[in-house]
Amino acid sequence: MNEVLMIAGMAIATFSIRYVMFGASSRLTLSPAILSALRYVPPVVLTAIVVPEVLLSDGTLYLSYLNARLVGAIAAVTVCALTRNLLLTIVLGMLTFFGWQGLFSPLG
Repeated sequence: MNEVLMIAGMAIATFSIRYVMFGASSRLTLSPAILSALRYVPPVVLTAIVVPEVLLSDGTLYLSYLNARLVGAIAAVTVCALTRNLLLTIVLGMLTFFGWQGLFSPLG
């Protein structure tokens, strides 16, 4: 029962915070500088999530050719820079990751 109350409380808190912001958004006018800065929020948040997952292993920096996540990320960035095709970037990045992991997991 405590879990249900905790989840309900978190849902109410989350809804309330977002409802207040959406309700006030029609009356609030942001400057062009703030709107321009807000465009960078999604890439920054994604980078903050992905980079530690790619570069850290058990809390230590893992820069090695045996790091399949790093090799897959390098492949994905390269494909993205060359093609600007999201689906191709995801597919080739994942294929590189799984292929590299399959090749070198017995060694690591």
